[in-house]
Amino acid sequence: MSQRHDPPPQPPDHQRNDDVDLSDLRWDDSIVFIVFWVLAFVLFLQFFTRYVLNNSLGWTEEIARFLLIGVTFIGAVMATRKHSHIAVEFIYRWVPRPLRRVAQTSIDLVSVGFFAIMSWYSYQVSGRTQQMMVSIDVPKSIVYLIVSVSFASMAFCAARNMIKHLRTGTSKLIDPELAEQQRLGID
Repeated sequence: MSQRHDPPPQPPDHQRNDDVDLSDLRWDDSIVFIVFWVLAFVLFLQFFTRYVLNNSLGWTEEIARFLLIGVTFIGAVMATRKHSHIAVEFIYRWVPRPLRRVAQTSIDLVSVGFFAIMSWYSYQVSGRTQQMMVSIDVPKSIVYLIVSVSFASMAFCAARNMIKHLRTGTSKLIDPELAEQQRLGID
């Protein structure tokens, strides 16, 4: 009587010890990581002083709010550069390739325009904001300038992505199979 030898069960995807690939990170991505860890420290400090020492520091809540704004918009620059903003890919599966290319070009144009306009508007808001932060003596216009610079950087990255899409004639949305093969390193 032969015994059946089943392979050992594989752990779920979230428990596998795959190597972390950081090859797509660049020096400018470190800015968002630094702001994130400063935010984490401020939040820990807020929690510690409020619930452990029972004597909350007044400035931590306001600074955490502005740091969260910074993480959001600086992180959006990284997402724009890496093509990792959300997209509705369902329609692309059912549309012929020439229409996918037209849709990608339209999306690229709208994205660049939106980011550029928002950069201009947030710059205008920063120039009109005369208020100081409540808890520390720093102008609130700095927050709006960070948002404006982030939108300008997103416009630059989106324009660079658009030029790449126009030159190569493809993108992750136009040819998803090709993009997946390139991501996996399959020729």
